[in-house]
Amino acid sequence: MLFLILQTTCSLTAWLSLYTCFCYWNKHRTYEWSCRLVTLVHGVLITCLSGYIALIDGPWPLTHAGTLNTPLQVHMLCLTLGYFLFDLSWCMYFQTEGGLLLAHHTLSICGMMVVLGLGKSATEINAIIFVSEVTNPLLQARWFLRETGRYRGFVGDVVDCSFVVLFMVLRIGVGAQIMYSMTVSPRPMWLLKAGGLAMYAVSLGFMMGICSFTRRKVLKKYQAWRSRSSGDVPLTTNGRLTPH
Repeated sequence: MLFLILQTTCSLTAWLSLYTCFCYWNKHRTYEWSCRLVTLVHGVLITCLSGYIALIDGPWPLTHAGTLNTPLQVHMLCLTLGYFLFDLSWCMYFQTEGGLLLAHHTLSICGMMVVLGLGKSATEINAIIFVSEVTNPLLQARWFLRETGRYRGFVGDVVDCSFVVLFMVLRIGVGAQIMYSMTVSPRPMWLLKAGGLAMYAVSLGFMMGICSFTRRKVLKKYQAWRSRSSGDVPLTTNGRLTPH
């Protein structure tokens, strides 16, 4: 247990140090810019690591829920636990996020701490982390595009479309399979099953917001297309749309 606490403390220190470096290198930017850079680094790193564990190193999460933790799973959980402790503290200090994200972070931290303490069930928790974090780099890319004024256009549409598809397929679709396998397996304890269901409920809450966003964006694109096709949009002499 002492070794787990030491690993998590080192992870928290590393993420905090990275954030401090980003703040120093981006003095002309906001604190959120540096925090989202840390989030982007974590998202890419943990997606690759948890994906490797789930898909290659094993064991397979849909058939081996509740099995003993492997050393690589423990290292991954300590690494991401340190990040979540950092990010939750940052969000609470700056009060930038709503209750849904804070609930997601709190449930994630509690789940990882329980799994590390029990010494088992990291297989399914790792899979949940993978399907949850795989869309995170796209979410951060969208924010950076908006901040730099490059969101409106083809690149922004590709990022949004990729995010929505990955979220629905992996976080909702594959996430449901993971939760089903975890729930029907006799090995995971009831507390982890309840926590997993709560995490999936949070994902459904995110899904409602994403569906509303997608509907608004599609309607906006459709209305813009109709305006162009009917010739109602004012044009400049070089054929570019006039700014509004």
